[in-house]
Amino acid sequence: VQLVESGGGSVQPGGSLRLSCAASGFTVSRFPVSWHRQVPGKERELVAEIVNSADHTNYADSVKGRFIISRDDAKNILYLQMNSLKGEDTGVYFCSADLRVTLHGIHNGAGKVYWGQGTQVTVSS
Repeated sequence: VQLVESGGGSVQPGGSLRLSCAASGFTVSRFPVSWHRQVPGKERELVAEIVNSADHTNYADSVKGRFIISRDDAKNILYLQMNSLKGEDTGVYFCSADLRVTLHGIHNGAGKVYWGQGTQVTVSS
């Protein structure tokens, strides 16, 4: 299982970025997937997630209405579209996949949570 993020960079406030997370070794449409971010001195926080077979999504309050999590099932890629970026969105963004349970609620005893290596997003004027 491997997760590889890309798409980070530097952008001015109000700008947009789209992060990608290429998955291999499993099918992203079968498992809960999510984006998290971390800034120095703070705990890693959940930004957005897809949590069930109906593709129900959850977002951190701070990004609601600005960020959109989505998948391309044919390419096995997870995305995070980030719009109206603010300075407080700066951080390292990680994608994650929870292979302990499927989106249909079937538990996989051999599964675990996987993380990508992270991609830096800097929002600054």
